[in-house]
Amino acid sequence: MFSGITEELAEVKSILKKGLNALLEIRADKTAQDTKVGDSIAVNGCCLTVIKNESGILGFELMDETLKGTNLGLLRPMDKVNLERALKIGDRLSGHFVTGHIDCIGIIRRKNYSGSNLSLEVAFPPKFSKYILPKGSIAVDGISLTIQNKRYDTFVVYIIPHTLKNTTLGFKGHSDMVNIEFDILAKK
Repeated sequence: MFSGITEELAEVKSILKKGLNALLEIRADKTAQDTKVGDSIAVNGCCLTVIKNESGILGFELMDETLKGTNLGLLRPMDKVNLERALKIGDRLSGHFVTGHIDCIGIIRRKNYSGSNLSLEVAFPPKFSKYILPKGSIAVDGISLTIQNKRYDTFVVYIIPHTLKNTTLGFKGHSDMVNIEFDILAKK
């Protein structure tokens, strides 16, 4: 379980395809500290199991389903990713409950600035429309955000400058794919 608050904007060291699977290695300073093999880390919102932690390089195995159902299969060396370690009992919850199980991939349709703030319009498969609630929570690439408005197959979220600077959303543009996890409470 995660909160959707990115701890570190890290860099992909390598992604090596092995048949249908892949080995993903990420350079991580803060997130690698106190992380053990077997721990869960959200990478762009996708819950992955650490299989190695050597000198600040975290390693993860990605199955075919993960490669196809998330934007992780599109990663290349030097790409940036959002990292968050799993919540501990007693931690403050600053975002919302995020499971790390990606529901679908969204596509950025529009990115508009109003001063230093950003509005992001994201298209999603219409079959998920019932989970989009205005003023509700949503995780985009693992980032806890509030939905401002909704149309049939798009939603809009606003991004503050701090989030732009410290997450992948500052690098994303028109037609880029993002991982979407709908709020677990909206799924009830």
